Amino acid sequence: MQTKEFEKLSIEEAFKLMKSRKEGLSEEEAEKRLAEYGPNLVEEKKESPALEFLKRFWGPMPWLLEIAIVLSLIIGHTIEAIIIAVLLTMNALIGFFHQESSKKVLEMLKSRLAPKAKVLRGGSLKVIDSKLLVPGDVVVVELGDIVPADCKVIEGDVSVDQSALTGESLPVDVSSGGILFSGSIIKRGRVKCLVVNTGKNTYFGRTAELVKVARPKSHQEEVMLTVTRYSMYVGFAVMIIASIFIYLSGLKNGLISILTFDVAILMGCVPVALPAVLTIMQATGARELAREGVLVTRLDAVEDAASVDILCLDKTGTITTGSLEVAEVIPVGSLTEKEIIELALYASAEHTEDPIDKAIFKKANELGVERRGKQISYTPFDPSIKRTEGVVEIDGKKIKVVKGAPQIVKQLCPKKHDNLDEILEKLAERGMRSLLVAYGEDGKELTVAGIIALSDPPRPDSPELIKKLKELYIKPKMLTGDSFPIAKEISTKVGIGEIGYSLPQIKDDHEKFREAIDKADFIAEVYPEDKYNIVKTLQEKGHMVGMTGDGVNDAPALKQAELGIAVSNATDVAKSSAGMVLLTPGLKGIVEAVMLSREVYQRALTWIINKVTKVIQFTFLLVLGLTWLRYDVLTLMGMALLIFANDFATMSLSTDNAEPSLSPNKWNIKNIMLSSSVIGVALLAEALLSIYFGQRFFNFDEGRMQTFILLVMVFTSQFRVLIVRERRWFWSSRPGRELTISVIGVIMAFVLLGVFGGIVEPIPLSAVMLSLGYSAAFTLSIDPLKVFIFRKVGLSA
Repeated sequence: MQTKEFEKLSIEEAFKLMKSRKEGLSEEEAEKRLAEYGPNLVEEKKESPALEFLKRFWGPMPWLLEIAIVLSLIIGHTIEAIIIAVLLTMNALIGFFHQESSKKVLEMLKSRLAPKAKVLRGGSLKVIDSKLLVPGDVVVVELGDIVPADCKVIEGDVSVDQSALTGESLPVDVSSGGILFSGSIIKRGRVKCLVVNTGKNTYFGRTAELVKVARPKSHQEEVMLTVTRYSMYVGFAVMIIASIFIYLSGLKNGLISILTFDVAILMGCVPVALPAVLTIMQATGARELAREGVLVTRLDAVEDAASVDILCLDKTGTITTGSLEVAEVIPVGSLTEKEIIELALYASAEHTEDPIDKAIFKKANELGVERRGKQISYTPFDPSIKRTEGVVEIDGKKIKVVKGAPQIVKQLCPKKHDNLDEILEKLAERGMRSLLVAYGEDGKELTVAGIIALSDPPRPDSPELIKKLKELYIKPKMLTGDSFPIAKEISTKVGIGEIGYSLPQIKDDHEKFREAIDKADFIAEVYPEDKYNIVKTLQEKGHMVGMTGDGVNDAPALKQAELGIAVSNATDVAKSSAGMVLLTPGLKGIVEAVMLSREVYQRALTWIINKVTKVIQFTFLLVLGLTWLRYDVLTLMGMALLIFANDFATMSLSTDNAEPSLSPNKWNIKNIMLSSSVIGVALLAEALLSIYFGQRFFNFDEGRMQTFILLVMVFTSQFRVLIVRERRWFWSSRPGRELTISVIGVIMAFVLLGVFGGIVEPIPLSAVMLSLGYSAAFTLSIDPLKVFIFRKVGLSA
């Protein structure tokens, strides 16, 4: 039966049709239905692996290698054409397998970040993966939840955002008997619902996913692509000028000969390994973070934390334990402690994960307090009004009960209490979070009944982790809805700082607001919707901002921040808006994310420096070498071998050991290009000098000289990676295992190739060892120049 048809049925008819009841299904019934209807999922269309592999042969670099194959066949070099084809296929295979590995990381993230559902099974409320829901289940959805399946509301009222499904921008009010569609978002209220359709049978045929498969370009990726584009511009400029010069000077006359030269230059400029490098870096980072209890919802979020210099932190559950307990109940008037708790029960939800309501029900159980009245209505907590409300009938009278933030509830009560503010302030100084309970006949004035003091102490590790953030030159700022005294107490205790403001005192003066937000260690009385403006203001001041959040109203701020972090108890909406999700409470995951992100930044920086130096060395060597020797210093085969050898090491950089920098990382393309060019020119001098050695000591002919230059370039590329991977002296850290194996493997393979030949002209062992020793000595000797230039332009770690 289609979902919309259930709207015409009464609640009783719907239960009868679904063979269910208000207490929900039993576990046995649910298992049978899961086997019958299948999981609550909409299967994605997956592209054929064969088609994905074939796409590896389509793109700028494959085209150049394919042109090289055609040119080799035209000039009669069949063996060269076959070998280049083999290298192209191997490169496609390596990239394909790395892409499959990154898909597995995404699948792992999806499984661990699966949306949850609160379901009644046998009368008990349980939290399960929403994919396990079946038709006939009774679920509870509330503020911040993504509706897990098509449901008929059986109790309560909600305001729901269906814009992602219908395009309707305004929230829709749905009450008892109405329909909620899978994938819509609860913006206000709380309801019990009967699940009527799941998976592909839902009206819109979609279910919620918190992990984004579509990966937007990160800032780091844009930088890498920009540098690559500049390198290509250099290559094209050199190629065009050199081709004109070569033709006019008579160095080459035939079109095929000039085209071969041009293709060789372009092969040195196009980044063969860039897609694989980006994917491996992000997937490796995501896997490492998952081990530390941090899940990324976008792979590019792995890179974003490196640049964060301000971190806006929620107090509850992040800095504090988040496990609230009723510490004291203080009457303000004639009611007893038990009577105040009973009133609070009428403004609390029983089946909920809300920590405040859970603490109140726990206290009620300890005191033996039960609801005596008949609940008429209940208004769940709304961040915009900071209170909950309930209407109950007691002894024939309708009583309204309000429970919420003291500064809000006080405004609803006309009668003032002289010592109320003093009591609240003393509780705040002790780090207590206070709730005010007020009551009165429905439609008449409210009276303060008493104060419920909740304890939420700082986490034991918070001071140490705050200190670590400051050592990383990240300024923590605590944002809390609590009163100023509580905020100051916690902020001071954990070492964030003592400079703070109450938001209502500064928000109306724009200049004062901007100045205070930048200067403050903590901001008190912050509403969730204020967080977006705070993040935006800090960004306007030039800061890269990290933001933690847990609720539906935090979503805009989490999206706006460079790094949005959903805390462990966050709503599905907050998780879907964030770039990272913490699996455990506290700050440890955030510190780990920053450290790892800075490592990823260093790996990306190494790739960029290596790329630019390679382009400078390759392109100018081909032109100057041709001018000097009157023939190509590297054949198309040589270029293909060189690219393949270089890419092995380049891919290994994606998982290399890297030392995170002490301060936030900022991309400065001008300084990166400048320092890389200086190193590239030094390495060009090394390559040109090797031509002199080949002539002076061995008097090589064309074929042997090309082999000698190829070996020098290959060995140089391996040692170049070893020096540019470190911003300090090259021996300051040990290369990663994969990089070490790659470098040793490439060197050994090309030593054997140089001696025995086969696909290149063999040269004497003495010449092979000279090329190896010379490349090592010269490349490693420019390390002082590298250290000097990195310090000069501010790239040293």
